Amino acid sequence: MNDRPEHPERASSATALVEVARLDLRYEGCRLKSPAAEARLLSAIAAGGIRQPLQGVEVLGVRILLDGFKRLRCARKLHLATVPFVALATDETAGIVCLLRAANDHALSLLEQARFLDELKGVGGLSVAEIGQQVGRSPAWVSVRLGVLAELSPLVRGTLFDGAFPVYSYLYTLRPFRRLKGAVAVDEFVAALRGKKLSARQIEQLAHGFFRGPESLREQIRQGHLALPLQQLKDLPEDPDGCSEFERVVVADLEQTQKLLVRLLSKSADGRRLSSRPFRAQAHLLCAGLLSRLPAFTQTLRALHDHCGQA
Repeated sequence: MNDRPEHPERASSATALVEVARLDLRYEGCRLKSPAAEARLLSAIAAGGIRQPLQGVEVLGVRILLDGFKRLRCARKLHLATVPFVALATDETAGIVCLLRAANDHALSLLEQARFLDELKGVGGLSVAEIGQQVGRSPAWVSVRLGVLAELSPLVRGTLFDGAFPVYSYLYTLRPFRRLKGAVAVDEFVAALRGKKLSARQIEQLAHGFFRGPESLREQIRQGHLALPLQQLKDLPEDPDGCSEFERVVVADLEQTQKLLVRLLSKSADGRRLSSRPFRAQAHLLCAGLLSRLPAFTQTLRALHDHCGQA
């Protein structure tokens, strides 16, 4: 959770008690929710109150919250009328910069950093280089986080920030598959597992089954029937893909073959763009060679399919 002792430089004004109902929550969507962390925090606040003040900015008498949304939601559940609040600055851009500069203790996750950086770029009108200079980071550090945020679909972004899917599992398990399989496939997987409260290991197992397994396994996962896929995948070794080096090469060859087949089927259908004499001469010879190997290829593929289906 983000209830950590703050750095001395973060408090730019005295702590004040502020009515819960009067706080502006426009940046709540920039912070990740964590039901488990919030439940633990609720117990702590119920026993000892809010020990660290909420933080934000005060603009023309309006207190805009930047940090402390978990504490605020807990205060509401406990029917607290006021909460302690510290203003970091008198404008939003300066407040966000202050929050980012003081977040070197990892109080902000990568995605939360990215959302605030995006606010500086959009609302603040700052360039990547200017943002880096303001927050004391390199332009590359800023660009990496903005890039991660930009690749999130609305479904994935909403699921991650709602705390319905682990950010760690998305960043380190799903992102590599996104490059290979595309955003639509990742959306399907996240939608199927949203809110299931699975461990990182279980998500990793299901991801390998979904993106590399047969269609029947993918369909079970899409429908939310996870018990059988997890049972089938529970004996995977600790190695991420469970394959020897030779097996990894064969899997890569199969994936590449599948991609090329799909691409060839799509492009070959457009006969109007394949009409030049040089192309037809070369393609005719290549097609003849492929057709001559097709029976052996089909037989090998069927044998491999049957062999792997017996596992």
